[in-house]
Amino acid sequence: MLQPYACDPLKSRGRRHPEAPAPARDTFQRDRDRIVHCTAFRRLVYKTQVFLNHEGDLFRTRLTHSLEVAQLGRSVARTLWLNEDLVEAIALAHDLGHTPFGHAGQEALNTCLRNVDPGHAGFEHNLQSLRVVDELEQRYPTFNGLNLSFETREGVLKHCSRRHAERLTASEPGGVAQRFLDHSRPSLEAQLCNLADEIAYHAHDIDDGIRSSLVTIEQLDEVALFALCRRNAQADFPGLDGRRLVFETIRRMLAQQVGDVVAATSELIAVHRPADVDAVRRMPVLVVFSEGMHAQSNELKAFLRSNLYRHPRVVDMTERAKHVVRDLFAAYCDEPEQMPAEYAELRKLYRSVADYIAGMTDRFALREYERITGRQVFA
Repeated sequence: MLQPYACDPLKSRGRRHPEAPAPARDTFQRDRDRIVHCTAFRRLVYKTQVFLNHEGDLFRTRLTHSLEVAQLGRSVARTLWLNEDLVEAIALAHDLGHTPFGHAGQEALNTCLRNVDPGHAGFEHNLQSLRVVDELEQRYPTFNGLNLSFETREGVLKHCSRRHAERLTASEPGGVAQRFLDHSRPSLEAQLCNLADEIAYHAHDIDDGIRSSLVTIEQLDEVALFALCRRNAQADFPGLDGRRLVFETIRRMLAQQVGDVVAATSELIAVHRPADVDAVRRMPVLVVFSEGMHAQSNELKAFLRSNLYRHPRVVDMTERAKHVVRDLFAAYCDEPEQMPAEYAELRKLYRSVADYIAGMTDRFALREYERITGRQVFA
């Protein structure tokens, strides 16, 4: 059962390349299945979140993160009677364009592109995710990419500068980048994925941060939401400590945030009363935290930035990772034949080098670096 303002697969704006309907799946189910089976999705298992792939088997990867976003998104979508399959498709595809080594790889690749061509728009993983599903996957005989529906592609393109939006709209008038020019909104399903992404990475970064011993429960008690959930967990289960306390605290944090999103979003929907998906696009963002939870989320974000993402150990690892990406970029630009033929033969060399590196897993990038330079970064 869907609300009238949810995305209906029977009313999809379609695919860039027309295809006959699938006999047993609707449009968004088919999108999800294509994403799960694509090469870029499988690579996410060896792409990092905060901790690099070699640092341990229990830390989150882009794959586990995407699955957690999909789970949270589906839970909220079910409660709000939005389209769960569309939410899942967007969630599973939203990080397909991420580089190896997380944001460190993205920053390094962005710098490389701007250095070789000052007029270049640089590298951004959101745009690369769209590029993966539109162009880089090669699975079908008559078109490049996965040929996903407009609604899924719209959700994948989470951020976009005006410059990029103008370029994308020139090749696809009225397409997925149009909203960044006319300041309209995406579907509620896409809005939900944006927020589920934030909720998921905050929760698992707390878990990974404690597991790595880079942050402590005592430090996290400075964060109001964590402290409240920890106190409540220990009040309900006296003597609870260790990993069980961490898991129970995080579980309660997730429950509070999900409940808050459902309540705040339901309130806004009741006020604005969107009649359909098109009406949603003309309204303010409707899938939101309450003001109080928004402030608590920002406090948690600031804590993680200061205490985890900028921890000396994390900074050291990310600086080494940036060095790997920079050296690979220079090597492939100097000797394109070191890349597979389908990349080396492309006319836009810098773009093809960026595509090749962005598609690498952490461990493949490290192997390539060692093969080309004869050096090990994480010996």
